[in-house]
Amino acid sequence: MTTTTHERERPRIEAPRAERGPGWARRLRKDWWIYLFLLPTILGYGAYTVYPLLASWWFAFLDWPGFADVGTFVGFENFARLLEDDLFWNAFWNSIVFLVIAVPLRVGLALGLAIVLNSKKTPFKGFFRTLFFLPVVTTGAIVGVVFTLLLDASGPISVSMVWAGLIDSPANFAADAGTSLYAGIAVWVWKWLGITLIYWLAALQTVPQGVHEAAMIDGAGAWAEFRHVTMPLLVPFLVIITLIDTVAAFNVFDLMQTLTGGGPSFSSEVIEIFIFRTAFQANVPQLGYASAAAVLFGVLTVLFAIAQALGMRWARGRMGTS
Repeated sequence: MTTTTHERERPRIEAPRAERGPGWARRLRKDWWIYLFLLPTILGYGAYTVYPLLASWWFAFLDWPGFADVGTFVGFENFARLLEDDLFWNAFWNSIVFLVIAVPLRVGLALGLAIVLNSKKTPFKGFFRTLFFLPVVTTGAIVGVVFTLLLDASGPISVSMVWAGLIDSPANFAADAGTSLYAGIAVWVWKWLGITLIYWLAALQTVPQGVHEAAMIDGAGAWAEFRHVTMPLLVPFLVIITLIDTVAAFNVFDLMQTLTGGGPSFSSEVIEIFIFRTAFQANVPQLGYASAAAVLFGVLTVLFAIAQALGMRWARGRMGTS
């Protein structure tokens, strides 16, 4: 087909260009009073978050006990000491064990509870959702103090286990070197299970009801329907929830400090407690050395945060193409 002269000479209609809004400086002059209300938050965040973060990087290169006005610059000596410090590696591996056990437990248990509480056949769903979420709003330090009493040899947990024949004699699970870290893991999972439960309930709401009905019409049982239909649709949410819980598993200082204090014999000491003990509880405080440990811990957390961002980006792409 040939193009006529009239069609060739037809003018092109261009889409209107979006007008640019006023610049940042102009908006600041116009709405300065709005930013005035943000000033206290900005100053507080800068003084108590940004400054300590930047200062810790500088202190990491100093031999500084905290008493002198300035420390002695030692370069990477603190980092070299950390790599040879058995107590640091003990705390590091305790943190890894905590993460490897606690995160799958929290994610898996929350998913199972979410499936039950998302079912139309489950009675009192609102009550149980509130019940599981209550520990989330309780301060971690308070939870730790309460569980030191519950996990004591004379506490109800130990007494109940002896009565049920699960253990031979009463045991203080938080004060035993073989169980203290695992006791902390159990308490942490219990405390934060509710927030992961909310994540899974929100994820289950995105699965179309027609998908469940189609699986039932095809004769799929409950397990087959979940395995082959529901779970593949939840994979992007699984990635996001797991990464969120992984980052959260590094922030257990308040709970572990009040529950076990890192003991006994450093058996439950995680990196956060190692940093705190080195900086403030040693006979001679070592703020420079503790700052070096905090920097390494911060780098590890940042790497997981980057993984979280990449995982979320992949999950959004997966949900967009599904």
